[in-house]
Amino acid sequence: MPLVTPLSVDHNEEIAQLAKFFNETLGFPPNSVLTMMRRPAIAKAFINLNVAVMQNDGRVTAEQKRLIGYLTSASTGCRYCEAHTILAAHRYGGSDERLAAIWEFRDSDLFTVAEKAAFEFALAASAVPNAVDQTIEDELHKHWDDGEIVEILGVIALFGYLNRWNDSMATTMEQGAVSAGGEFLSNSDWTQGKHL
Repeated sequence: MPLVTPLSVDHNEEIAQLAKFFNETLGFPPNSVLTMMRRPAIAKAFINLNVAVMQNDGRVTAEQKRLIGYLTSASTGCRYCEAHTILAAHRYGGSDERLAAIWEFRDSDLFTVAEKAAFEFALAASAVPNAVDQTIEDELHKHWDDGEIVEILGVIALFGYLNRWNDSMATTMEQGAVSAGGEFLSNSDWTQGKHL
């Protein structure tokens, strides 16, 4: 049971309009946003930040951003965000093979060396304590420019917020996310957990 129950999507028309962004990424407005709607300023700020972070202003693709979000969420243990990010990665072109191989990215030919550098950075930046070191920084700079590194870290930081929000809130997982977790994360230890 969630700590705070989400409101209906039509509770606040302005936020409902902003939340249409998630219809493209997920196919539904997430319960995390519907919970934030209890404080409209938080919901609006979060949606606007999400839109800004997920824009593609460089070579970091929408699918790559969702895989970075997935690695961040899985490494911190947020089952809610794991399901959402893997669903969104699939909706943005992630093949079944890439989704299934994400944890073997280091040894997989399905991922470029640039992606591998971004994924290593995501895992290190998500660790507590932070594990970003000079080797990770140097490898990142070989493949991505400063603006793209800002985009990548923006995704990691955004999901750091969401991981804490949803895990602490025990946000109820939507059926679309449950289905995606079952389909795309069946080769992992993923479960719905406390997000009932």
